[in-house]
Amino acid sequence: MITLTESAGNKIKEMMASEEGAAFLRVGVKDGGCSGFSYGMGFDGEKREGDTELSQHGIPIVVDTESQRFLKGTVIDYKESMMGGGFTINNPNATNTCGCGSSFRTAEAEGTPQECD
Repeated sequence: MITLTESAGNKIKEMMASEEGAAFLRVGVKDGGCSGFSYGMGFDGEKREGDTELSQHGIPIVVDTESQRFLKGTVIDYKESMMGGGFTINNPNATNTCGCGSSFRTAEAEGTPQECD
């Protein structure tokens, strides 16, 4: 469903180590953003009913049922540059993305687009 690159896995492990109560990396999709859906990624202390759990690079990951259909085949990477670092998301289901790269829509669903900040 989701693939974490080695670079992303290393950065997430580093971040999880300093986050109290971080038992899982939660990845999801919600309505919003310029294109209709936006990505969510953060730490969670518990698995919820309906979550799918997977593990990559020793990191337990949970994804809610509704988000799974939008994230199939998604690759999460982390890149460092002279300007700093950040996560990138490559989602093969996205047919349209926002210029900021944090929102998208698919051929099957448009979500709820909002104004860009």
